[in-house]
Parts: sequence; C-alpha cells; structure tokens
Amino acid sequence: MANSSTNKLSLPALTSLVVGSMIGAGIFSLPATFGRATGGFGALIAWCIAGGGMLMLAFVFQTLAQRKPNLDSGVFIYAKEGFGDYLGFASALGFWAGTCIGNVSYFVLIKSTLGAFFPIFGDGNTIPAVLVASVILWGFHILILRGVKEAAAINTIATFAKIIPIFIFVIVLIFAFKGDVFALNFWGTPDVVKSVDLSHLNDYGYVGHAAAVMPVVAEPESLFSQVRSTMLVTVFVFLGIEGASVYSRYAKERSHVGIATVLGFIGVLCLLVLITMLSYGVLLRPDLAALRQPSMAGVLEAIVGRWGAIFISVGLIISVLGAYLSWSLLAAEVLFSAAKSKSMPKIFGTENSNAVPSAAVWLTNIFIQVFLILTLFTDYAFQLALELTSSLTLIPYLLVGAYGLKLAWTGETYETNARGHRKDLIFALIATFYSALMIYAGGLKYLLLSAIIYGPGTILYLIAKREQHQKAFNTYERILFIVLIVAAVAAIYSIATGIITI
Repeated sequence: MANSSTNKLSLPALTSLVVGSMIGAGIFSLPATFGRATGGFGALIAWCIAGGGMLMLAFVFQTLAQRKPNLDSGVFIYAKEGFGDYLGFASALGFWAGTCIGNVSYFVLIKSTLGAFFPIFGDGNTIPAVLVASVILWGFHILILRGVKEAAAINTIATFAKIIPIFIFVIVLIFAFKGDVFALNFWGTPDVVKSVDLSHLNDYGYVGHAAAVMPVVAEPESLFSQVRSTMLVTVFVFLGIEGASVYSRYAKERSHVGIATVLGFIGVLCLLVLITMLSYGVLLRPDLAALRQPSMAGVLEAIVGRWGAIFISVGLIISVLGAYLSWSLLAAEVLFSAAKSKSMPKIFGTENSNAVPSAAVWLTNIFIQVFLILTLFTDYAFQLALELTSSLTLIPYLLVGAYGLKLAWTGETYETNARGHRKDLIFALIATFYSALMIYAGGLKYLLLSAIIYGPGTILYLIAKREQHQKAFNTYERILFIVLIVAAVAAIYSIATGIITI
C-alpha cells in the first residue's frame, strides 16, 4: 500500500520533487516579465524580498517536519491542526485548485512555445492548442494512475534533463553580457533606443519570438510600483517548495523532508536570479518587454540565432511536462490527505491497486480540463493562470507560516526541547508577514477570483461533514463562509459587467 517500503522516496528523489515542481513554466518567462515590470535594481529588491520570504517559509516547513513528525500531509494538515477543520479544508482546496490552474498555465505555455513555430497554436489558447493539451492531459492521467514511484522516477529524469538548457542559457549570457547595457537597465528607466534588431525574431509574421506589437513606452513608475508588479510572478516560480512536505509520508527518512526543501529552494533561487539579472546585460528593457513567451527563447535567439530558440523551446517542453507531473501528484495527494482527515468527501481517500488516490486524480484532471476550455475565452491565458495560481496558493502558505508562529509563540513542542525557539519564532513571523504582504501585492482582483473557488467549493466540505453526521461550522467559520460567498458573487458580477477582465 501507500506506506510500503517499495514506495518510499530517497533524499535525491524528494529534492527532485521540490526542484521539479519549482522549475516549470515561470522560469522561462522571467526575462520579458521582469523587463516589462522593472529594471535591474527593482529586480534585485524583488528577489531579495521573495528569496528571503520563501527561505523563511522553507525553514518553517523544515521546523514543522521536525517538531510535528506525526503530521505527514504537509500544507493541509498544518492548517487543520492549527486553526480548525474549515480553514484546514480551505487550505487543501486552495492549494489543490492553485496547483490545477498552475498545470493549465503549463499547457498554455507549451502551446505558445509551439506557436512560435506553428501558427495554428497561437498563444496557447486556440482550439487546436486546447485539443492537443487535452490529449497530453489524459495521457499523463494514465501514467499517474500506474503509481507514485514510477511517476517520481520519470520526474527525476525530467528534472536533470531540463536543467541542462537552463545552465547553457546562463553560460551563453555570461559570455554575451554587456556592462553598458546592464547599466542602462539597472534603474529601470524606459529607453526607446533598441540594443539589437529583433525584427528577425518575427520572420514568420505573427509567430516567432518577437511580440506582434511593441509595448508603448510609459512614464517611469515608482520603484515601489515596479517591485510590486513582480510579486505574484516571484511567488509563482517558487510554488512547489512544499513538494517534499506534501509527500512526507513517502519519505524513507523523516529528516529528509526539511533537507530536501531547503536544498531545492537554494538551488532554484540561484538559477532564477542569474536568469533575470544576466538578461538585463544582453538586451535593453524595451527589447526584453517585446519578447513573447517563453522569453528565454527570444533572448537566446537574439544572441546565437534560430537554434537558440529551438534549444530553449525543447528544454521548456521537457521542463513543463516534468513539472506538470509533479504538480499533478501534489494536487491529488492533497485531496487524498484531506479525505483521510475527513475534511473532504471520503471517496477521495480511495486508492487503486498501485496505491494511487485514483478518485482524487480523476477530479484533478477533470478540473484542469474544464479550465483548459475556459482559456479559449481569455485574452491573456498564461498571465491569468500564473497570477491566479499564486493568489490561491498564498492562503495555504499564510496558514503554514501562522501555524509555525503559533507553535513558537505558545511554546508547544518546545517544553522539553527549547533549542532554536527564538530563531523559529523570528522565521515564522517573517514567513507569515511575507505571505500576507504577497496577498496584498496581488490585489483585490485575484482575491475576488479566488473566492469563486473557495466559496462554492465549500460544498465538498459540507458533504464531508454530512458523511460524518457533524455540524459544519462554528460561529467564526460561518462568518468566514458568508464572506467568501459574498466575495464570489461580487467577483462573478464584476466579470459579467466588465469591471474585472480576464
């Protein structure tokens, strides 16, 4: 069954799950995303904030893995243990939905990448793109149902395979780096002077790696505005940091969970910073902003020619498919754990003969399929999926940080082992503040869109409570539920009237 010795994951496999989950679509979009938002100085501040905040969160996961070894279901179980059934359910639902929508962003980016070579796929949200993505989706569905260990082995191979083009990209940019270009980009001031001719990147009309329309040069934004506009992106590229924690029940050694989390985080952070900062030393901001996604392909093509775009595109497809596999496993595992803890309908706690939570996998992929279809009606499918994923996942992250803070503040688990008490308190406080800050930075729009999932999604919680013949809410939980329903109605009305655009 699930906890048999044959299904246990080693430290390298757990670390690979963390790295594989974090290195997905986001890393390949960084040059253009940051180029449109800010310059080198703003990017450094953004990565310091994101890196520092996420490192504190990684330490919280590590601390909780050590001090609460009996809680082996990661994100969900920490929220439930610390703040009750409904917030535990909300954490599970938000993490699950965010992971599913993150997988949608992966599919969109794959098709957008192919769209640079085959116009039929456009920006990844055309009918042919959705049809091909659907075929891939259900192909992976069959693979996942074969077993966690088999899927993890494939993910380990994919993790190493996708790191190779990223490393080559970094090496090429080191040799192509121009100090004068970096200096012009450092303070984030728009510059209408183009550093290189990008016209050859659009030799195929609409397709190619140059955008169809150059962005309008705007008045300089404040540094605060520049940094704020990158926040949800920085959150997105770190999603998956909880991978080892979610899969802790499969770990050969409980201590490996925290180690894998920190090791995976540090490695990925170094790559993210290098890709962002080196790009500022190759192309001016208007050039970076003009690139279509995946912008890493356009940057490398501008330096070495067409083969660079092809090389990065192949790497992206491998990367995204590997990350998709990791995230699908994470999403199903959260539903399974919540069902076992009686916060989700018990059907999601069933496993097939390969110890895979099959019902959870089915619901996950059905949700992804529905959202894939919805991308046909969005103008900026990748950006919407990216930012909505971040917004949904920040709530569970906030609750994890808050639970770590609660333990350190009350002294629970520190009665007989007070080592590191003050350090843990500080780390948890920073992690909690960072998560709250990122929710604020994301803005009201994505909080309202998240409510569309949190509010109506509560029906799963009500079904679970009915199965147990238990009262659904206490007073505070009922108030929270009402707020979520009101926010969901407001969001739907705003979309229908055009106040919120997707």
